[in-house]
Amino acid sequence: MCAFCSEAGAETSGGLPIFDPPLRLGELVATLALAQDNAFGQPLESQLRSCLLASWMCDAAALGEELRATTYWVALLRFIGCTGHAHEVSTLFGDEIAIRGQTLIHDSGNPAEVMRDIVAFATAGRDEEEREEILRKIQETIREWAFNNFSSGCEVADVLLARLDFGPDIREALRCTFECWNGNGHPNHVKGEAIPLPMRIVHVSHDMEALGRIFSPERALEAAQERRGQTYDPAVADVFLAHGRDWFDQLGGIEPWDAVLALEPEPHRLLTGVELDDALTVVADFIDLKSPYWGGHSRRCAKLAEDAAGVLGLADAEVTTLRRAALLHDFGTTVVPNSIWDKPGPLTRSEFDRVELHPMLTEQMLRRSPAFAVLNPVACAHHEKCDGSGYHKRVQAADDHLGACVLAATEVYVGLTADRADRPPFTPEDAAADLRRLESAGVLEPRASRAVLVAAGHGEPRGATGKRPQNPGGLTRREVEVLRLAARGLTTREISDRLYISPKTADHHIQHIYGKIGVSTRAAAALWAMQHTVVQ
Repeated sequence: MCAFCSEAGAETSGGLPIFDPPLRLGELVATLALAQDNAFGQPLESQLRSCLLASWMCDAAALGEELRATTYWVALLRFIGCTGHAHEVSTLFGDEIAIRGQTLIHDSGNPAEVMRDIVAFATAGRDEEEREEILRKIQETIREWAFNNFSSGCEVADVLLARLDFGPDIREALRCTFECWNGNGHPNHVKGEAIPLPMRIVHVSHDMEALGRIFSPERALEAAQERRGQTYDPAVADVFLAHGRDWFDQLGGIEPWDAVLALEPEPHRLLTGVELDDALTVVADFIDLKSPYWGGHSRRCAKLAEDAAGVLGLADAEVTTLRRAALLHDFGTTVVPNSIWDKPGPLTRSEFDRVELHPMLTEQMLRRSPAFAVLNPVACAHHEKCDGSGYHKRVQAADDHLGACVLAATEVYVGLTADRADRPPFTPEDAAADLRRLESAGVLEPRASRAVLVAAGHGEPRGATGKRPQNPGGLTRREVEVLRLAARGLTTREISDRLYISPKTADHHIQHIYGKIGVSTRAAAALWAMQHTVVQ
């Protein structure tokens, strides 16, 4: 079966499934947990295994249903803010996925061990002079960087959780994602029982899962004993020490996805219709936060693909499936480090090999859920081409699977018209010309590419109301310009140079913008800009 074909057994029209199974909230969150695994360089379902350990710890401690439910969601959502500060981590360390993987096994409550790991990672392969310069830079900036980095992750997580309608207990716990029992965590040095119990449990379960998997259950148990009363709540550590050996044995004999969904707190919340679309838009923004060059990319793809489907006269169910697949198509991008996505020059062959992994990971992540599997034939095929030159399967697109061809053409057009690290954006006219060239060369399906061009305003005039649209949040036109550049990760100096204003004026604009939209970090501002269609 080619990548553009529908799942076996699904009734289709134009290559798109026409049924609409509901999505359980647990499935959505468990899939987000898979994306977090990618962001930390861990095998898929690692965070699901942590959720199981956390749930068993709740059982052993005889906690009530409310605490058990909160712990369940916290375990799956612990690093949902990870895309919000991927750019900042990569700016300092290069491959942010590799350094994040290291953080899963070091003792976060021991500043000396944390600093040792940071310095070793940042200076690996450098000569003595370079190492000294890197060490000096780390010593000068690490405190401010750590505060901003961890604040950014927590703030983004809180915004996403609020949009998914999670309650205050879960949100309060996630604000302590990076804190430690002894107060050596970040960003606010919360300590002891001021850290909500569900997060204290997840601190142990998450570390134990990584140490037990990467090293051995024995090493995990040793770490629990060593960190007891320092990094971990001693009472929580004691629960794990009493039962951890048996729990590691249990993990070896179960399917984490099935086991985690079996534990989902009841009543199960089902996402359908508008609520499902809203939830998928949250996922789209989670995806696009990873790079400052991607703000609003998935939303733009969804809107343009939907409009192109309308040009083609596809049925409503097909249009809906296509739009939802477009929102999720880049789910697998968290598997590739920002040192590649944000590279200002051409990629090497090995770097592009890693880029080619992301549609494969999209496919692997979405196929676990029946509701997502319906979208998968379209979502995972967004880089396939009619002549077989695309990726990751390098199959030839069949012209009777039009929906997938529409998304492939949409991805090209939206990508060309957006700013990228290695080039400025194409003008709409130049992007349209390139799309026509690719169609003529047999790379893009003709009906799909022409529908995308029409939907993008090439070939048929767009209507005009004559009214100037109002900017969201009460932002002025200049503030919108500043916000777009800040969301892209530009410094105050770079913004001032780009807009021919003083750095002091640029900083004034940034502070005024943050006050208007109610955020305090670049990532949260970028997320707000996506949500209110200010970027792109």
